[in-house]
Amino acid sequence: MARTGTVPTVNPRPSGSVLAADPLARVAALPGVREAADSARAAVDALLRHRILRRQSAAVTTEASLRAARASAALEGHEISLEGLRGYLSGAGTDARPTPASEGLLAPDPAAPNPAAPDAAAPDAAARTFPPAVGVPADLRSTDSLDLSSTDLPSPVVLGTVRLYAELGVLGPAWERAPRQALARMHVLVGRGYLPDDLLGRPRADAGTRELLDPLRLGPPPHSVETSVRLDGLTGLLVTPTTAPAVVVAAVVHGELLALRPFGALDGVIARAASRLVLISRGLDPKALTATDVGHLEVDHIDDPGAPVLGYRDAAAAYVGGGAQGVATWVLHCAKALELAARESLAVCEALARDT
Repeated sequence: MARTGTVPTVNPRPSGSVLAADPLARVAALPGVREAADSARAAVDALLRHRILRRQSAAVTTEASLRAARASAALEGHEISLEGLRGYLSGAGTDARPTPASEGLLAPDPAAPNPAAPDAAAPDAAARTFPPAVGVPADLRSTDSLDLSSTDLPSPVVLGTVRLYAELGVLGPAWERAPRQALARMHVLVGRGYLPDDLLGRPRADAGTRELLDPLRLGPPPHSVETSVRLDGLTGLLVTPTTAPAVVVAAVVHGELLALRPFGALDGVIARAASRLVLISRGLDPKALTATDVGHLEVDHIDDPGAPVLGYRDAAAAYVGGGAQGVATWVLHCAKALELAARESLAVCEALARDT
């Protein structure tokens, strides 16, 4: 984590001895980061206190997973409306075609561990009235004139992202034990049906097309040898104790994977999913109730000159550019995205409460 620069002195927490031994704590000590992390945590804590979660936390997790998957695919350049995706997954308008539900896209194996323990039977999704998705143009929020049999079908990347996000609860134990192997499994899940089988879960070669490697236009990734070394360093940090808040750890994982692009395709989806896994496994969002990817989209629409936060692509570019300021810019973006995502999930909770 050399790109974080020298340890700043403006924030006295944590102590200097801890900072020297804990690179992630150095990131947390960058100007403004601790305050942003505290604000994000407060928003998540407010969500976790909502009364509806005592009975319907599984329904909120399912909705958050769907919204997050759609938003992550959109950030990768594969758009579909939320309701269009919801309709497709429920089998609407698909005639005799196999539906994603029959292919295991809607949920992981029910016998496997899941972040949301279904503590009560959830009402049928079709009977719910959820708030519209943020970060989506108004004309894409409705399926009134949608022809699901033709132009608004989800791409393989959208379906792969849904499949991956549905499996995050199952991946949790592997992520905590062996993060690098978990990343390979994640790439297999998201890339199946889109990438050739011999590329699934395999480190990228140095040769490749820019379009495939760089959907965010961040510039060429590091050489594969450097990527492997830095990835080992990142996964080593993940199994080392740290005093840094979970949102900071998640942001660093996210930013490093965007910078390294270890697989050469769909690395943005992997980076965002890994960030969610950090929030789940470190107890900040244990039931995966926040659609953090939606927050990344929503930050682009913030109009608050008093508290400027860069949008997703610009903040990622700042991180990749290096230096303490670039890292801080990225972490501030991620903290704001989590805060906004928690507020959206609160709106989902309120919608469920009205329906009960």
